[in-house]
Amino acid sequence: MNELVIVGAGGFARETAQAAADAGEYKVLGHLDDNPALHGTEVDGVPVLGGCDLVHDLPEARVVICVGNPGDYASRARLVRRLALPADRWATVVHPTASVSATSEVGPGSVLLAYCVLTAAVRVGAHVAVMPHVVLTHDDMVEDYATLASGVRLGGGARLERGAYAGSGALVREGTTIGAWSLVGMGSAVLGDVPPGEVWVGSPARRLRAAPAPALDELAAEQDLRREQDSRREQWGDR
Repeated sequence: MNELVIVGAGGFARETAQAAADAGEYKVLGHLDDNPALHGTEVDGVPVLGGCDLVHDLPEARVVICVGNPGDYASRARLVRRLALPADRWATVVHPTASVSATSEVGPGSVLLAYCVLTAAVRVGAHVAVMPHVVLTHDDMVEDYATLASGVRLGGGARLERGAYAGSGALVREGTTIGAWSLVGMGSAVLGDVPPGEVWVGSPARRLRAAPAPALDELAAEQDLRREQDSRREQWGDR
């Protein structure tokens, strides 16, 4: 049985520890958290072993990052960069009650909690958090670092771009895109595309404000990188 360490010791991390135990695929060694007050304690009977960088002292253990909240849902992306682990270190945790069709895919570092449903040809990227009772229908695409809180429903062919956050009970119309690092509030009904880096709420959902600063920082960095890559391609294309 593979060993597993869970980065984080909050609610999502605790749920993931329980899901891993229920699935029986991993032996959970413990949590890692940068809060020194937690070191040496236990969370639901699982020890907090030390800070996040301790993953490098446990080379045989698989790792999953379980942090993030609506105020800073970019924290998983920052930790992935900081820890810089090879791809084969990342675990994928799927609760045994989750229904994942044979035509669907789930990327490394992602977590699917109880009673999630992926119906047909669903693509879930890396380091995605899928909370209980989420339903992803045919041809949905959920990109890296996205978060789907409890009870989210995506119509067919919907897309959550990189780092997007869908709050509890949000409904997303078929064929609709939620832009990178945007947040849709709990209970919202999304009937049209949401641009990157914004917060939308209500039914029907409308723009409330810009996304939190950490999410905007991620979006800006990715846009800068994309512009740099486009510039390099143009330069090489001229030669």
